[in-house]
Amino acid sequence: MPALRTALRRLLRIAAIVLVSWLALSWLMVLVLRFVPPWTSAVMMERRLGALVHRERDFHLRQHWVPWSQVSPYVPLAMVAGEDQKFPFHHGFDLDSIQNALDQADEGHRLRGASTISQQTAKNLFLWNGRSFVRKGLETYFTVLIELTWPKRRILEVYMNIAELGDGIYGVGAASEAYFHLPPARLSPTQAARLAAVLPSPRRLHADQPSAYVQRRTQWIERQMQQLGGPGYLDGSHPPRARRGH
Repeated sequence: MPALRTALRRLLRIAAIVLVSWLALSWLMVLVLRFVPPWTSAVMMERRLGALVHRERDFHLRQHWVPWSQVSPYVPLAMVAGEDQKFPFHHGFDLDSIQNALDQADEGHRLRGASTISQQTAKNLFLWNGRSFVRKGLETYFTVLIELTWPKRRILEVYMNIAELGDGIYGVGAASEAYFHLPPARLSPTQAARLAAVLPSPRRLHADQPSAYVQRRTQWIERQMQQLGGPGYLDGSHPPRARRGH
């Protein structure tokens, strides 16, 4: 028995060291990425691997970093208007949307996502696609780290540079060139809204050949951008006046 207790204490000590080391390393990664542009993301790496496994010979991943100052102010506004209108004011989680999604599920509706831009950034950057309690728990952990470590503008800057906006097209830099043949600084409100309109399903929806659904959603996002008060809304100086959804 003494030998067993000694072995258990040793295992617990090793587990504690591993856990503390992982927590420290993950926080260090988040801290570094506050200042350094990520050269890739977990979701991009997953897509590359999938293309190799399925032998997609024509697959080509396009992405390059564009700093905030070189992106049209309508792009982050459109993403907030379409995805997470409470973004400037919450701390990573939209509790009202989560409760609404749970209430609808209780009424028999399909459980819909209620992820904020902060959560999507955490998932895209560090995790993988799919649904599981493990991934959701890690997403929550990284969302808290990001919200504690990064300012809101940095979260949006990273999100619009790594979000999937087409099959193999990630970030506003690659998307604006592929779809509109323009640098991201010259995107109009309508073009920015069209990019945001494909975010729910970027491999099925197309910004350059918009379906009727994408056109309707683009118009809705543009109305939301106007109701929110324009790019100044992102500084968090006044509360949301428009509704999330469409």
